[in-house]
Amino acid sequence: MSKGPLAVRWGAPPRAALQAGTTTIVSVELTNAGALPWGDQVVLASHWLDDRDNPIHWDGPRNEVPRLAPGESASVEAAIRVPIPPGRYRLAFDMVAELRAWFSELGSPMLAYDVEVGPRAGEPNAALPAGVEPAPDWAERVRAAHAEGFGVVAGAIDWRGSLLRRPPRELARYAPGTGRVPGFSSPLLCPSVLPGVELEPVGDIAGLPAFAAPQGEPWVYDGRIVLRIRR
Repeated sequence: MSKGPLAVRWGAPPRAALQAGTTTIVSVELTNAGALPWGDQVVLASHWLDDRDNPIHWDGPRNEVPRLAPGESASVEAAIRVPIPPGRYRLAFDMVAELRAWFSELGSPMLAYDVEVGPRAGEPNAALPAGVEPAPDWAERVRAAHAEGFGVVAGAIDWRGSLLRRPPRELARYAPGTGRVPGFSSPLLCPSVLPGVELEPVGDIAGLPAFAAPQGEPWVYDGRIVLRIRR
């Protein structure tokens, strides 16, 4: 039964193996249950909720939907960005009429269901130049951050055991610290990168390869993840 001019009826919840921090494609079955045909401005999106249906991340990637007359159905391949860190979430699909309203605001229920988000898989890769070696806990910390969902993991540079009499000025911002630095604005030095992630090189800093932080991929800078200069 129609719930108004703009309404949707959902099929069974799509099931997929979800890994933290990744973009995953799922197939969503839906029907135009309203009184108006859907045009180009009607699209499918998703939200992530906690176990009390409070928003954790609202308004995920937009996904095009075929033009559907009232009563017509379609299967839509929808991209979703899986949250960080792994754990139990509620995934909710919702239709939106751009510049007008979410269907759920008009009385048409979302397709919301519980999902388990697993750790992100993939073998880390960091090309370390000669004279640079990881701290004893570097590999453990890097793997833990990747498993949390970050495709790119970068950390600090420790020059105190090197032959340098004074720390290079360019490395002052990369001194080991106590934790993560949100919105770290400098290039990433010698980062660990999961397969399939491409970084833009921006030259060298104090002789170390530097890369721009990715735009469409989760990444983290953590001052506890330390590489040591020995040359």
